Amino acid sequence: MFTLNAMTFAAMITSILLIVFPLMNPGSKTFHLNAKNAVKNAFFVSLIPLLLFLSEGQMDTSANLKWFDFGLTNLSLTTQFDKYSILFIPIALLVTWSILEFSMWYMHVDPNIGGFFKYLLIFLLAMITLVSAGNLLLLFMGWEGVGIMSFLLIGWYHARSNAAAAALQAVLYNRIGDIGFLLTFCWLMKNAQSMELPFILSMYPSMTLLIGFIAAAASKSAQFGLHPWLASAMEGPTPVSALLHSSTMVVAGIFLLIRIHPLLSQNQTALTICLCLGAISTFFAATCALVQNDIKKIIAYSTSSQLGLMMVAIGLNFPYLAFFHICTHAFFKAMLFLCSGLIIHSINDEQDIRKMGGLQQALPMTTTCLSIGSFALMGTPFLAGFYSKDAIIEAANTSHTNSMALMLTLIATAFTAVYSMRLIYFASMSYPRTNPILLYDESDTHVLNSLTRLATGSILAGLLISNVTLPNHPITHTMPTYMKLTALIITLLAFAIAYDLAKTFWTAPPANYATSKKYDPLFYNQIVHRTSSDITLNSAGQIITHLMESILLKKFGPDHIEKTQLQPIKVARISQTGLIKTYLSVLFVTLVSALTI
Repeated sequence: MFTLNAMTFAAMITSILLIVFPLMNPGSKTFHLNAKNAVKNAFFVSLIPLLLFLSEGQMDTSANLKWFDFGLTNLSLTTQFDKYSILFIPIALLVTWSILEFSMWYMHVDPNIGGFFKYLLIFLLAMITLVSAGNLLLLFMGWEGVGIMSFLLIGWYHARSNAAAAALQAVLYNRIGDIGFLLTFCWLMKNAQSMELPFILSMYPSMTLLIGFIAAAASKSAQFGLHPWLASAMEGPTPVSALLHSSTMVVAGIFLLIRIHPLLSQNQTALTICLCLGAISTFFAATCALVQNDIKKIIAYSTSSQLGLMMVAIGLNFPYLAFFHICTHAFFKAMLFLCSGLIIHSINDEQDIRKMGGLQQALPMTTTCLSIGSFALMGTPFLAGFYSKDAIIEAANTSHTNSMALMLTLIATAFTAVYSMRLIYFASMSYPRTNPILLYDESDTHVLNSLTRLATGSILAGLLISNVTLPNHPITHTMPTYMKLTALIITLLAFAIAYDLAKTFWTAPPANYATSKKYDPLFYNQIVHRTSSDITLNSAGQIITHLMESILLKKFGPDHIEKTQLQPIKVARISQTGLIKTYLSVLFVTLVSALTI
C-alpha cells in the first residue's frame, strides 16, 4: 500500500511539474503550443493515480513541509491526494486541455496570445493547489490564486470599460468571501493548535467557524446575494468563461464545503442555511436565465443555478453528490461555452440569440454539441448530468427537508428545461436571422478535437464517475415510482411546454420586442449597488459633516476662542475692582519685589 501511495504522489507531482515547465520560458513564440501539450501530458500522467485508486478502492497520500513555527501553532504547507483530488484533477486537466486547444483557434489573432495562455496555466495551477491542499494555509493560497487570476482574465480586454468594471466587480464580491475565510483562519489561529484539515475536522464546530466558511463559499460560488459578478464575468474572452465556470473558480466554494463537511454535518443550523441558500440561488438564477437574450449570459446563469443545486446537496448532507455534480457539470458547461464562442465568432460577434437561427445546416458539429450539452444540463436520462442531478433531486425527495426548498429546486429544474429548449430553438432551429454574408467555419481541427472530447465526456462521464464517487454501500432509496420519476416528468413537461411556446411566441423578429427594462435580470445590480452606494456615501457625508461642524469647527473655532480668552479676562476684571486697598496692596507687593531684586 505504501508503494501505491508513493506512486500516486509521484505521478501527481509529475503532472503538476509538467504544467509548471512551460512557465519557465514564457517568452517563447510557441508558448501557447507548449502550454497545450504540457496540460495534455499532465492529463495522461494524472490518469495513473486514478487507475490505482480504482483498483484499490481507497487511497490517501500526503506530504508536509514546515514553514513557520510559532510554538503553539505551526504553519506548514501540506498536500493531500485523496479520492476528491485524485478524481477531480484529471477532469480539470482534460477540460483545460480542450479549452486551451480551442483557444489556439479562438485567440490566434490576439498579439499577446502567449500572455493569455500563461494566465490560463497559472489559473489551473491555483485550482490544483486548492484541490490538493491538506491544510487551510495552502488552500487559502489556491483560493486567492484563482481569485486574482479570474480578475486578470475577466479584464483581459481591460480597455473596454465593461470588462474592467466586471473584473473589479468580481474582486469586490469575492472580498466578502475572503473576509469570511480570514475570519475562520483567525478563529482557528486563536482556538486551535493546527491548520491541518484532519485536526480541524475532529474539532467540535463553532457557529462562528461555520458561518465564515459558508460566507466564503457563497461569494466564491456566486450564491444568491453575491451572484451578480458571475454574469458580469462574461465580458472576458469565451475560453475564460469556459474555464471559470466549468472546473476552476466557481466550484472552489462548493469544494471548500465538501472538504469541511464533517464539521457542517454536526450542525443542523449550518446545513439548513446551505439548503435554503442553495434552493433560493438555483431558483433565482434559473428565473434570470429565462429572460436573457445574450447567449453567454444564459449559460452563465445556468452555471449559477447548478451551483445552487450543488449547495442544496451540501445542505442535504450528501457532499459526495455535490462533488459528483461538480465533475459531470465541468464537461457539458465547458462545451456549451465553447459552442457559444464558435457561434458568436461565426456570425460576426453577435451574441443576441434572437438574431441567430438555422445554424444546424451551417454549423452541424457545433449545434449538435450545443444540443448534447443542453440535454445533459437538463438531466436527460443516461447523459452525464442525469446521474448527478437526478441523484440530488431523489435525495431531496426522500429526506426530511424544508418543503419550500424542495419546491424551489423542482421549479428550477423545470426552468432549466425551458431555457435549454429556448437556447436550442433560437440557435439551431427555425430559419436564419443573420446577414447571409458570413464566414461559417468549424472545420479547424483545434475546434473539432476540443468539442469531440467534451461531447464524449458529456455523454459518458456520469456513468463512469458514478461508480467511483458514490459510496461502496450507499443508502438504498426506497420510494414510489412517481417520486423516482419526479425530476424526469417535470423536465419533460417543461420541455414540451417550452417547445410549444417557441412555436407560438418566440418566432417574432427582434424588432418587435419591447425595449422595456422591466424584465431585466440585472435589476439586482442596480438596486443593490445604488442602494449600498447611497447609504455609504450619505452616511459618510453625515458623519464628516457632524465631525467638521460640531466638533472641529465649533470646538476649535468659537468655543476654543471663548475658553482661551475667558480666563485672562476674568483675571483682568478681578484686578480692576475700584477698591483703594487692592491698588495699595499691588503697589506694595511690586515695590517689595523691585527692592528685593
